Amino acid sequence: MLEIALGMNSSGSSLKSASSASSLSKWGVPLALFALYFIWGSTYLAIRFAVETLPPLLMAGIRFGLAGALLYGYLRWRGTPAPSRTEWWGAARIGVLLIFGGNGLVTLAESRGVSSGLAATMVAVMPLGAAFWSGLFGRWPKVLEWGGLVLGMIGVVLLSRDGSLQGNPFGLVLILAAPLCWSFGTVWSKHLTLPRGIMASATQMLTGSVVLVAVGLLTGERLTQWPSSHSLWALLYLIFFGSIVAFSAYLYLVGKVAPTLATSYAYVNPVVALLLGAWLGGETIGAGAWVAIPLILGAVGIVAWSQSRG
Repeated sequence: MLEIALGMNSSGSSLKSASSASSLSKWGVPLALFALYFIWGSTYLAIRFAVETLPPLLMAGIRFGLAGALLYGYLRWRGTPAPSRTEWWGAARIGVLLIFGGNGLVTLAESRGVSSGLAATMVAVMPLGAAFWSGLFGRWPKVLEWGGLVLGMIGVVLLSRDGSLQGNPFGLVLILAAPLCWSFGTVWSKHLTLPRGIMASATQMLTGSVVLVAVGLLTGERLTQWPSSHSLWALLYLIFFGSIVAFSAYLYLVGKVAPTLATSYAYVNPVVALLLGAWLGGETIGAGAWVAIPLILGAVGIVAWSQSRG
């Protein structure tokens, strides 16, 4: 919209376009927050639907491969320079951690019976992992952050005793490893040379998708049947909304608002996932989980508040 406003010759058209740009700026942050809160919160249920008839790692590879290719092609068409070899190498390492480790393991866990609501809640511990991993790079958590880490660990232990996780040890390992991979990749990315802006997301999705497909094929995953329409619609939703729209919204927020607001999706996504899972997915949550979930979200809040104080 801003480009249109700058390119107009007519003063009336320029004023109209400027007004549109102002309106977009006014609603940009609320719309981006809605995208992160609802779309990312709903992706956990969409993943569960997608893996009903699609192999989990191959599905995730297709999701991020197509999303990354579309983003990369659009950015190059708009004139964004191609990443250097060093930037591709940095993106590949972070892509393995975020796309394969962070998202691929969640997809695999949900295909093994972990409910979408519990998956979202476990992933919410990502800021706690980031606080811990930062110590490897010279910034150990402060006293208040350590308190948040301990509280979050208590919540994770309680949540792991939920019925859908207690009888599924492999799913529990996967869903615990996912936020550890994501948080380590997030911290490490600040020490690597990466493409700028959305190009970083595009290259990470492309490189991560290659690993997802390779590991899927090596572990015996194959497309042995035509996927159901249910799974295909879920896959399309994950490609366009879960990957392209939500990732772009997150990068927009990072450049516009304080980090604590940009990462506030960690508190909201589990609630959205739990409600949608119960409403559309027929999922049930055990009594212990209702104690564990507030502990985990409270722990994330303590860490975020402590970091915001510097």
